[in-house]
Amino acid sequence: MLPIHLLSTGKALPEQQVTSAELDARLGHRAGYVRKKSGIDVRHHATLTEHQSELAGAAVRDALRRADVPAASIDLLISASGVQEQALPNTAARILEPAGLPAGTPAFDVNASCLSFLTALHVASSLLTTGAYKRIAVVASDLASRGIDWDDAETALIFGDGAAAVIVEAAPSISGAGIHAYRMETYPAGKTYCEIRAGGTRRNPRTGAQPTDYLFHMDGKRVFKLASQLMDGFLDRLFTGSGYTLRDMHVVVPHQASHLGMQHLRKRLGVPEASVVDIYAQHGNQVAASIPTALHEAVTTQRIEPGKPVLLVGTAAGLTLGGMVLTL
Repeated sequence: MLPIHLLSTGKALPEQQVTSAELDARLGHRAGYVRKKSGIDVRHHATLTEHQSELAGAAVRDALRRADVPAASIDLLISASGVQEQALPNTAARILEPAGLPAGTPAFDVNASCLSFLTALHVASSLLTTGAYKRIAVVASDLASRGIDWDDAETALIFGDGAAAVIVEAAPSISGAGIHAYRMETYPAGKTYCEIRAGGTRRNPRTGAQPTDYLFHMDGKRVFKLASQLMDGFLDRLFTGSGYTLRDMHVVVPHQASHLGMQHLRKRLGVPEASVVDIYAQHGNQVAASIPTALHEAVTTQRIEPGKPVLLVGTAAGLTLGGMVLTL
């Protein structure tokens, strides 16, 4: 177990809201089509003048404010975005100022696509247990709307933008709070199933990148098939040795992948619907920000009780599966 205390959570959304009804009109569909197809009532999309780092900074400030935590007490910032703001420097370096953290605060990125937050929280917890740091801010932010291909009916309707942050510090092991299980598994057979092909060294202007290479592409059927084949075995391995089983989970905080994905996950887990935190209709798929935004919702609405186990779980491009059992 990694004994950590979650001091606070925070959240930030772009002001601009896009409703399903507005998308019906924009895309020429009959009223109610987008709501039925995507399961979304409203999602937030940043304007072209808004920046990902600013949204992340607002989420960190919100987390600091909620627990009255001094910004100067944060001795490490980890950015956990699925897609960086730019290739260089890292996104964390651009978040420090809008977050109000002092110059000189160490900051770096952790990237594991939609599971970046889980990975970063595990990294932060590991660092806290070594004593290298005392208090760490982990923030996930993504502007998924920037990568939408509006000609791709499968993916165009599911994404929203947002950011969410947590403040964590080491906890006494006798408190029982912390990470009781963590597991990540990557299966490269699915590495082409979810892609933004350009933006790195593989496809760029010098290697003949096309405009559509900078947009998100997904083969949903192949993602679903591979993830379905792997999920049961993954969950068994996640809980092995933890002292917990899936039935023990008081609350489940999943990646808000899609309307159908959320329905399938509930059936696959076999847990009561009331125990699953589902914010998809109001937020959409926020990539790496999905899990921490849902966690923030669960914390602020007091759905998570002290000492009761919480399962954070999801899939990501790669194809990667990830899960964490956490108590607060």
